[in-house]
Amino acid sequence: MTDFRLVSATPVLAAILTLLAGRQFWFAELANAERPNLVIIYADDMGFGDLGVQNPDSKIATPHLDALARQGMRFTDAHSSSGICTPSRYALLTGRYHWRKMHGIVGAWGDSVFADERLTLPEMLKSQGYRTACIGKWHLGFDWSAIRKPSAKPVKSGRNLVYAADDFDWTQPIPSGPLAHGFDYYFGDDVPNFPPYTWIENDHVTTAPTIPYVPEPRPTEGAPEGRPGPMVEGWKQDAVMPRLTERAVAWIENQRNSDQPFFLYWPWTSPHAPIVPTTDWQGQTDVGGYGDFVAQSDHHAGEFLRALDENGFRENTIVIFTADNGPEKYAYDRIRNHEHYSSGPLRGGKRDIYEGGHRVPFLVRWPGVVEAGTITEGLMSQIDIMATMARIIGFELPDAAADDSHDQMELWMGGASARDSIVHNTKKDHYAVRRDNWVLIDAPSGYVSGVPDWFAEQEGFEKNPHQAALFDLSVDVGQRENLFAQETARVRELQDLLQQTRKAGEVRSR
Repeated sequence: MTDFRLVSATPVLAAILTLLAGRQFWFAELANAERPNLVIIYADDMGFGDLGVQNPDSKIATPHLDALARQGMRFTDAHSSSGICTPSRYALLTGRYHWRKMHGIVGAWGDSVFADERLTLPEMLKSQGYRTACIGKWHLGFDWSAIRKPSAKPVKSGRNLVYAADDFDWTQPIPSGPLAHGFDYYFGDDVPNFPPYTWIENDHVTTAPTIPYVPEPRPTEGAPEGRPGPMVEGWKQDAVMPRLTERAVAWIENQRNSDQPFFLYWPWTSPHAPIVPTTDWQGQTDVGGYGDFVAQSDHHAGEFLRALDENGFRENTIVIFTADNGPEKYAYDRIRNHEHYSSGPLRGGKRDIYEGGHRVPFLVRWPGVVEAGTITEGLMSQIDIMATMARIIGFELPDAAADDSHDQMELWMGGASARDSIVHNTKKDHYAVRRDNWVLIDAPSGYVSGVPDWFAEQEGFEKNPHQAALFDLSVDVGQRENLFAQETARVRELQDLLQQTRKAGEVRSR
């Protein structure tokens, strides 16, 4: 039996851990215990190598997130489901590989990705008495057609359908958003570079947009990346992260007099483009606008964590910090201009199925339960959060829920991971499959975004002559030595595993 250590645990937590150590689901006893709050802070396009605590060569100071890592457990082998936004968010909130449902993102004016019958993490927690809130980037779709006027005539612009402000009845509720899938409260701008450029509170816009989008301010690095569409007059994109932080802090303060446990999902809009650090943060690092934006985001994390402490929630709150995927393509110029590797030692970035596309920062702080100052190399996926929380609160997941989620409480307690395999994907029929330390790129290349010629030459990356690529991550985390031709039996094993996993859901560890 695993030796679960009770690290300065309260009597209630000690009781929970004793039950966990016995590997029994005594739901009645767990239901009577004081259930922990849960906070998930979800960065947008932040690389594995951006945190100072994670990358000794990082040129960006991240003191607050570094402190969070030291106060809990840091995972060096944790992954998002996809290399892009929407799919990773769907997987996080459902405990299910995104590719069982979709591959791409929800575009501007896109519909909800959730089936009504699909149990979500907030729905699970809400059913057990939790107050739930999402504050920040949603990017999982709304039913915009419900407020679109029959007379609307969008204009085609490239891949975008461009609507005017008066194509919508902004007084009406917008269905199928966060409130329809388990959240009691929502505040955010849906997607920072998609219309409508306005705040949405619960299921209504707070101010009707009236003018066409104009990027303001211009980004300090990279492109604005804003899709055309309606905008509120005076909308400032550098004001988004400060406002979201204020709202997250205020929401936490409002829980002080409640006797309900809470779940706050705080998906940032940073450091995703547009890269718009506020004026007082510009020039605070030597890594250009992106470095400034990451440093500012770390500061916002510090403001929020201080609010948790000051309102008495530190001891009984699980705080998870992670990111949806690796860094955007601007990371290559950052290497050339500032010698900062946002992906750290990993190959690839956002969209790619190499490790840099989906191996992300992952920190867990739970005082008295998860031992402070620990580091684990165990394999962890964001889709495992749902089954792990189900274990913690004593919720028995239905067979049709959280298909691919594994209970990782033993890993969080310093033991072994509940999974030895994982599958990654960004676009259709372009997969990576992992078992133990071996990963197969089931395609000639793991790139989706591509890689600059100068960087490939600098790093010695050559074109793959084979139909797939095999790497041993135990000695080659940078995925440089392709062992496809030498390890044919292992290639077949991993191809079989991929096909088996695609055909049927994994058996959830209990």
